[in-house]
Amino acid sequence: MSGDNDSSQFSDIPGTTLFTTLSSRRAYQLHKFCQSLMKARNRAEFKADEAAYLERFPMSAEQRQAVRDRDFNRLIALGGNVFFLFKISNTDGWSVQQTVATMSGMTAEAYAAMMLAGGRSPAGNRSIERGD
Repeated sequence: MSGDNDSSQFSDIPGTTLFTTLSSRRAYQLHKFCQSLMKARNRAEFKADEAAYLERFPMSAEQRQAVRDRDFNRLIALGGNVFFLFKISNTDGWSVQQTVATMSGMTAEAYAAMMLAGGRSPAGNRSIERGD
């Protein structure tokens, strides 16, 4: 391995998307949109007309569609950082638990039960190459 900055060492972990400098650049406008939702006025404008509000930010059409679909996994694949993306779900009145549950394909209740029982099993969720 070439050190801590070598992201390739994590590329074979199932379900893992690394947030890198490149992904941050790709999602710059998406993140600006998310940050705008910190103001009540902007949240109200977004909720009143999502499509028009999203047009203010020169993000990709795919990013806009993923926002409209509340497809957080797709937004992450398109460069989004989950801590910015939570501002979207918070605007909808969702808890972090509800948001993460949708990302795992579970109901909020099933997700909470899994976490209270110790979380997801590491089996099948570790490096394929290294077997750890």
